[in-house]
Amino acid sequence: MPLKRKICIITGSRSEYGLLRCLIRRLDEDEDIDYRLIVTGSHLAPEYGLTWQEIIRDGFEIAKKVEILLSSDTRKGTCKSMGLALMGMADALEELRPDIVVVLGDRFEIFAAATAAMVCGYPLAHIDGGELTEGALDDSFRHCITKMAHVHFTATEAYRQRVIQLGEMPERVYNVGGIHVDAIRDIPLLHKKQVETKLGTPLSGKTICVTYHPETLNTHNQESNIRALLGALMMLADTTIIITLPNADPGSRTIIEKIREFSQTENVYIFESLGHTCYLSLLQYVDAVVGNSSSGIVEAPLFGIGTVNIGGRQKGRVAGESVINVPHNKESIYQAIRRAQSAEFKAGLKSLANPYGTGGAAARIRDILKQIEPEGLTRKQFYDLRCN
Repeated sequence: MPLKRKICIITGSRSEYGLLRCLIRRLDEDEDIDYRLIVTGSHLAPEYGLTWQEIIRDGFEIAKKVEILLSSDTRKGTCKSMGLALMGMADALEELRPDIVVVLGDRFEIFAAATAAMVCGYPLAHIDGGELTEGALDDSFRHCITKMAHVHFTATEAYRQRVIQLGEMPERVYNVGGIHVDAIRDIPLLHKKQVETKLGTPLSGKTICVTYHPETLNTHNQESNIRALLGALMMLADTTIIITLPNADPGSRTIIEKIREFSQTENVYIFESLGHTCYLSLLQYVDAVVGNSSSGIVEAPLFGIGTVNIGGRQKGRVAGESVINVPHNKESIYQAIRRAQSAEFKAGLKSLANPYGTGGAAARIRDILKQIEPEGLTRKQFYDLRCN
């Protein structure tokens, strides 16, 4: 009997796990694959909701936990966490000895994990390369991961072409579509009453979901930026406001502190983490997503709702017409939210096409991971557009 292919998936945050879950499930169900899950980053931190427990509740086995987070949200603290991640991942990978390592996205802990895999000689597959988020450190991390990876799974053809532009061989770059489409379709979403019970508030009338993260390339304006957003929210006396707290990034504590102060407002409800199922279920019953999270760009449109995207954190990402881009200005944010809540704007969203496809990415990724030959993958060539 041939040996099963051993595939190691690494996850470091709630948002990225929410996208990986549909792929993990397909690997788990495949008799020819032995998947191993490494969990790290904010999954293991109490202040971010101990979201590793959600992974267990989903029925997945965690092969290794790698503790990396320090009690700091500074750039220096992030550097030290990356050092811990590099050491911890090297140990975990050497123990698990996978045929292929799979990572998704662009966060600092994933960059460290990818570095460990590359240096230790394990073939690396990267999901969601080629994207742009010009207001975040993640942009540089993502492109660095692309250069360390040996196989690439992109969400659009434009992203595939950008990965090739970075010098990756075209035959190793696959446009599989947006895995977030599968992530939504694979989940049995909660009914309205179930969501209301979890939130502790009825979802009647106007409601918005707010997810705001630090602009990690513009940390000196964090306090004024969050004040602009909260000032706009303060003007929404007729709207229920559901806020999820940011990920573990430089500057996140300033944002969390200001949001907790704001939580004294009567119509505001704050959560460390809703969990992926509850978060996506909530999107069925809100007027709009507000903030600067990628979920407003790639997930909210699937629910036929608008997004108020604030600042430059997501600048460069492919977005549909459901996204309203605004600067960090209280009045601009307020007016954009009112526009997103309007019946006219909502009516215009019904016929919009999704730039990230119609689903099936997880199955495509699984099939390619099964078929591709790991032997020789780590010997990379640079694809030069001028010579080809």
